[in-house]
Amino acid sequence: MNNSKNRCKIIRKKILDLSQRVSALHIGGSFSSVELIERVYFKFLRKSDTFILSKGHAGILLYVILHLKGFISQKDLNMYCKKEGKLGVHPDYQTFGINASTGSLGHGIGIIAGMALAEKSKKNKFIVLISDGELQEGSVWEAILFISSRKLKNIILLVDNNNLQSATKTNKTHPTLYPIEKKFTSFGWEVKKCNGHDPEDIEKKIMSRKTKKPFALIAKTIKGYPISFMKNNPEWHYRSPSPKEYVSSIEELDKY
Repeated sequence: MNNSKNRCKIIRKKILDLSQRVSALHIGGSFSSVELIERVYFKFLRKSDTFILSKGHAGILLYVILHLKGFISQKDLNMYCKKEGKLGVHPDYQTFGINASTGSLGHGIGIIAGMALAEKSKKNKFIVLISDGELQEGSVWEAILFISSRKLKNIILLVDNNNLQSATKTNKTHPTLYPIEKKFTSFGWEVKKCNGHDPEDIEKKIMSRKTKKPFALIAKTIKGYPISFMKNNPEWHYRSPSPKEYVSSIEELDKY
């Protein structure tokens, strides 16, 4: 898994580089999802499969990974959030192969349910990443119930469980959301938990799914990981590092 770990380091460095070009971006929530989306694109996603980033505020992370996969040029990446550029804060449908416009939370899983329902062969995978704060949306639970009821077993749902929603902790504002895995089980899903920053654990848990039910992976993550002054700090929901913080972050990543 050294290649995966090195790639995740490159991804975070590229996000940090881009952060010096804009006044603010969702760096904390993007850093918590790096290993999850890296494994999706570099291990599990085939050309015939579909991925939707429902937590669209991590769009910068998706752009960097699509750049590494050859879909987005360095020039277009450098134009992130510029008026004349093609890449906004949130992903836009059909831009560089993006499958859904997201950012307003709660829509990605419903969209992926419709796509999976329309799939005739049932051989292709439909993967969606949502945030734990997004689990507070009623539309999400309607889709979760619909997916299991219609036996859409080719859906893989990844939950970025960093326990931070903007400026507050999920387990403080919505304590009965937990334990998340028991709720998915009661809704008829196969569920596993993993360390969301361990590529090997992520891969192992997805590979071991039984494929008889829709699958949910509850990934325990840390917002801002692995930068010491960003971790579990709600301040990093929406801001860019100062030049000094940028240098410090790069130095930490080099030692990571």
